[in-house]
Amino acid sequence: MRKIHQFGIHKLRQDLGQATAEYALVIVGAATVAIMLLTWATNSGSVGSLLDQMLGTISGMVN
Repeated sequence: MRKIHQFGIHKLRQDLGQATAEYALVIVGAATVAIMLLTWATNSGSVGSLLDQMLGTISGMVN
């Protein structure tokens, strides 16, 4: 019974380590996508035009 319990704990620790590695890979992937999106948005000027449109719409609603 003790060996079964020890095996279960060892397996649980392996699974936790694997989950941690998977989370790390997901975070690295998300950071990569965010950097690519920021680079594209900065170089294309689309964020500035979007903000200009939003402010124009809001100011039109206020007036």
